[in-house]
Amino acid sequence: MSAPRFGSLRDGPSPVAQGSETFTELAHAGGARVERIASRAVRQGEWYEQGWAEFVLLVQGGAILAFADGTSHALSPGDWAHLPAKCRHRVAATAADGETIWLAVHFPPEA
Repeated sequence: MSAPRFGSLRDGPSPVAQGSETFTELAHAGGARVERIASRAVRQGEWYEQGWAEFVLLVQGGAILAFADGTSHALSPGDWAHLPAKCRHRVAATAADGETIWLAVHFPPEA
């Protein structure tokens, strides 16, 4: 039997420079992954189009998610988004005054 683990989303590696990100896996089970993402990055011209659904919660900072259909959505601390598999999206902006921290849950791909 494993022992409980504890931590804080505010603790962890920080991106060093504008344009960088750090990813820290916090847990995984049954094909799902939970990770902390610290970002000072913007994905100009790069799209994510993952084969799995993802739930993201913005913990600190701010961000704008852009979608391939031309829409965008601003996120503030406490806001979340559920992105279905194959949803083309990118981070169009992050907080200018510091890092943006996300909690991301990656669901296993559907068969």
